[in-house]
Amino acid sequence: MNLREDRTMTELTAERARRAIVEYTRRLAESAAVAGPDAAVPTAPEWTVAELVEHVGQTQNWVAEIIERRITDPAQLPTEYALLPADPGGWPAWLSDAAQRVAEACSDDAIDAPVFNAAGDGRTGTQFWTASVLNETVVHGFDAAAAANRPADVDADIAAALISNHFAMLTSPTWAMLRPESAQALRGTGQTLQWLATDTADAWLVERSPDAATWQPLSRPADVTVTGPAATMLRILTRRLPLAGRSDIGVDGDAALVRHWLDNTAHISD
Repeated sequence: MNLREDRTMTELTAERARRAIVEYTRRLAESAAVAGPDAAVPTAPEWTVAELVEHVGQTQNWVAEIIERRITDPAQLPTEYALLPADPGGWPAWLSDAAQRVAEACSDDAIDAPVFNAAGDGRTGTQFWTASVLNETVVHGFDAAAAANRPADVDADIAAALISNHFAMLTSPTWAMLRPESAQALRGTGQTLQWLATDTADAWLVERSPDAATWQPLSRPADVTVTGPAATMLRILTRRLPLAGRSDIGVDGDAALVRHWLDNTAHISD
């Protein structure tokens, strides 16, 4: 019997990703306004809401400049950052402008343009930065929602695509270079972890080999399988929700492997 099952990996069109950046920035801005600038961020305790908003807007403008200038040399990356308006009343417009700018920079014409890819993987530079900005916007939208005590909703296809991005980053050459302790901890002796979405056709199979952790969009028997909605799994993988005590998440197999994985990974901008 063939126990290997290839799954359809959710891949966002460039247009869908651009619209999502704008939409989830709007949601983040709404949550930030409800929480207030001095509010603590429970899921990122070192930040206030003001610092969270500043980080997201600056990141979006910074990435837009990289693509606009077609930067290929990391030594030429921008060193100046957009200034956060002093008046919180100006933050929604400032964030909206940043989101629109980076969405326009990630145009169809730019997809194959020569642009530095900080992950060092097989994606084009613009594909990498589009996914990275969407990831920043959605995950920090979780943070802003937590600060405002609001729901943190995310569409299943967006969540699934960002889970793929998450695993791509954790297994990239850049992760091994910048987070060597994490990369070393994720190695193993053949242990396998599987994440299965219940609301999309996505599966992510991780194998911990002695050389490195790798992943594939694949479903097959594993040492541990985690099942649940893509949005919930994204929040767990980025450590915005605890794994334990969730009725919508199933863990079948060696739960210690999942806890070890989560304990040694984090959202990439932390």
